[in-house]
Amino acid sequence: MTSSTTSGGLARFNALEEHAAYAALHELCASAAWAHRLLARRPYTATDELFTESDAATAGLTDTDLDEAMAGHPPIGRPKPGDPTSSREQRGMAGASEELRAEMLELNLAYQEKFGHVFLICATGRTGEQMRDAVRERIGNAPAREREIVRTELGKINRIRLARLVEEDAPA
Repeated sequence: MTSSTTSGGLARFNALEEHAAYAALHELCASAAWAHRLLARRPYTATDELFTESDAATAGLTDTDLDEAMAGHPPIGRPKPGDPTSSREQRGMAGASEELRAEMLELNLAYQEKFGHVFLICATGRTGEQMRDAVRERIGNAPAREREIVRTELGKINRIRLARLVEEDAPA
């Protein structure tokens, strides 16, 4: 959603009590700094304004904040049990062959050993093969380069999740 006016969902988000708004944001992104920055700028007059603030907050995360955000994401191919968000986002792995699942597990472990954190990619709309190819490609990156890619991917994920949060028919 890229609206220049306040949607019903955005109005509901703006009206939430602080603790409820924080809980909703923290569920979207595990970085407390990101959630607090978005809370501090409420109320938002447009969805685009919320997205812009999210992008700025993501860009401003310290290494510790980025680690905290990544810790909230399950490995590709292993969505959190009972979490419809990670299951929906990783839908591309749902029909993956056992061979592809085994390869992703191996690649995830090698990636995590090299970089010290989960492989983070905006998985929405990607096939299992596309995610596998991405981890294969990115595992060769220098740590500083990979961190910037992770930040970019986190920004994409946060935008998708925020859009769902402020959809017109989203529950309060």
